[in-house]
Amino acid sequence: MVKTAVIILNWNGIRFLKMFLPGVVKNSLASDTKIYVADNGSTDGSAEWINENFSNVTLIRLESNYGFSAGYNLAIQQIDAQYYVLLNSDIEVEAGWLEPLISCLDANPDVASCQPKILSYKQKDHFEYAGAAGGFIDKYGYPLCRGRVITEIEKDTGQYDTPADIFWSTGACMAVRSDAWKKCGGFDPDFFAHMEEIDLCWRFHRAGYRVRFVPESVVYHIGGGALPYNSPFKTFLNFRNSLFLLYKNLPDKNFIRTMAIRLVLDGVAAIFFLFKGQFRSVISVWNAHMGFYKMLKKLPAEREKVKTLGCNEPSELILNKCIVFEFYIKRNKTYKSIVKNISSK
Repeated sequence: MVKTAVIILNWNGIRFLKMFLPGVVKNSLASDTKIYVADNGSTDGSAEWINENFSNVTLIRLESNYGFSAGYNLAIQQIDAQYYVLLNSDIEVEAGWLEPLISCLDANPDVASCQPKILSYKQKDHFEYAGAAGGFIDKYGYPLCRGRVITEIEKDTGQYDTPADIFWSTGACMAVRSDAWKKCGGFDPDFFAHMEEIDLCWRFHRAGYRVRFVPESVVYHIGGGALPYNSPFKTFLNFRNSLFLLYKNLPDKNFIRTMAIRLVLDGVAAIFFLFKGQFRSVISVWNAHMGFYKMLKKLPAEREKVKTLGCNEPSELILNKCIVFEFYIKRNKTYKSIVKNISSK
């Protein structure tokens, strides 16, 4: 068993591999660390390029594009390590990025996962959309980050430089304890991509683990490398997977009311898209709901499976607010303006 496995999932990402893999090798490879690239059936020659240029990187070839969730699940089945570090191919790392994450896991056996500060590769004094300074959700399942609320992205002025307990760590760069990953079942392959890390972190909490933000580690993310942020398919995944997330993980006492309100809010979002002339987004919301309804035969069993992990509810990390209302109506557009008191143990 190696102590740390840095795992990059690749799908037709040769451009990003050429940009960033040399830096990952230079700044991560050590006697107790191995680097893996799991290739999701790429057709752009990226797997062949790795074989030709990086003998110190282990290539795991998957036969087709299984998506983010199943792709990582299949790759991790072939890796024996104490810690997994899931790293997007479009991330730049610098010297010293990895050690604080591993130190956090070493020092805190009840921490299942942690993430670094995620800054923008294109604007390095600003946070990046996918993770920023640690993730939370509101009571209706809408995700937000310290440093990013909906579309508002903050400049990094050190305002979140304190280590903190968070609700979810970003799939763009997350260090995970392998025992916790296995106990909680890894990613849900039905998510395909997007929000699968939130689903997994909710299960971590249910099982009694914590999730942490580690500001001493900093990486730079391009974002939207495999799927652009304005993609209709991304809109579909975000709306559908948010419903999956709530159905599987909500406590019984809030289940019916929260699901009903969220379905209505999605309808309001579709009307908003319609008035803005974003017709493809309207179709994406409709298709997301149809996809959710098609899964209703399977989801109750998934919900019961989650309950077997434990009954710990991280209520202090779930915002008792609707961030859509806060953002668009009350005009509160930063994490600190929405939340005054979140526990940071």
